[in-house]
Amino acid sequence: MQPKTHQNAPLDERITGALVGAAVGDALGGPVEGYAPEQILERHGGRVHGIVGPWHGDDWRTARPLAPYHKGNGHVTDDTLMTHALVRVYARVRDHLDAYAVADHLVPDLMTQPRWIPELESEALPLQRIFLAEKWLVTRIHYGHADPREAGTGNIVNCGAAMYMAPVGLVNAADPRAAYAEALDIAGAHQSSYGREAAGVLAAAVAAACTPGATPDSVVSACLALAKDGTRAAIERVCEEAVRHTDFESALRPLREAVTPYDTVGPDYRAPSLGARRPSRLHAIEELPVALGMVLVARGDYRHAVLGAVNYGRDCDSIATMAGALAGALGSPVPEDWAKTVAEASRLDLWEPAATLTAVTREIFDGDVARRRTHERAFASLGGPACSD
Repeated sequence: MQPKTHQNAPLDERITGALVGAAVGDALGGPVEGYAPEQILERHGGRVHGIVGPWHGDDWRTARPLAPYHKGNGHVTDDTLMTHALVRVYARVRDHLDAYAVADHLVPDLMTQPRWIPELESEALPLQRIFLAEKWLVTRIHYGHADPREAGTGNIVNCGAAMYMAPVGLVNAADPRAAYAEALDIAGAHQSSYGREAAGVLAAAVAAACTPGATPDSVVSACLALAKDGTRAAIERVCEEAVRHTDFESALRPLREAVTPYDTVGPDYRAPSLGARRPSRLHAIEELPVALGMVLVARGDYRHAVLGAVNYGRDCDSIATMAGALAGALGSPVPEDWAKTVAEASRLDLWEPAATLTAVTREIFDGDVARRRTHERAFASLGGPACSD
């Protein structure tokens, strides 16, 4: 299979592809989140190949463990809600962000601004939808008055911060190291240990994917150059396995086996082990390595990468969110019918956040250039090499 990417895609197309691609992946993965590939196969009479309805059909309002959320039929989940919230913070600050920006802008957004919540089919505060690991932001920063840079310490370690870090990679397009550093600072308000590390590496991966001529291999190389400890080891092992496959069906079990030694949740996703989600230098979240692996298996093709992530099961809405952001940033087009259906079903404009972030990214880059030139002139006056315009 040949890669279906547009390596010369301009910035606006990559940002749109990444953000729309993340939302569509999220919506496709939502209805099968938490289940194993075998359960998905049995429930749907085959693999999932597009948008499907709720796992429990019309009983979604009361059926456990998902009630009262309408997961399915093209509804995005908290991954997209948090991603769009972070874009709004960039739109307010119009510069690089840090943990204090999370405290000053993201936390109030979650607490005070009612928005349409697709899974609840009503307007509500985002705080009323997000998971406990994200509610931690409000608890620790607003109520506990913790230092934002350290507020993530003590939270369960999961993919909660990584799942919405794509905008950081886009703002730092083609500069993975800068994306990594900025995401680590932002994520300090939310996560610690390998959860925070994953946020940094996901942002770096998206930034690397925006580089002209980028490929899935070059994205993985950028990740391995920055990732630390168990996160690096997990990415390396999963991606070593991924390159042996050209279709997601054959990769489902091998990728799970490859990431298992680094995953703390355990074999039963809904009944985590006692060691689950605790800080560790030896472990990694499952979602990021598998997302990178599926992008490799798909050779960067959006549809194949996202369907692989969806049919992997477990935390597949977040895996598909990450895989969709990466494939979109690489320039692989998001299927128009999927994007249209998700936008209509979720009652969200999936393209407006991308337009907003594109404009902000250009402003931030201009500011970076101005700051860099000021620094160069100062350094030259100290006897360093003169800058050249």
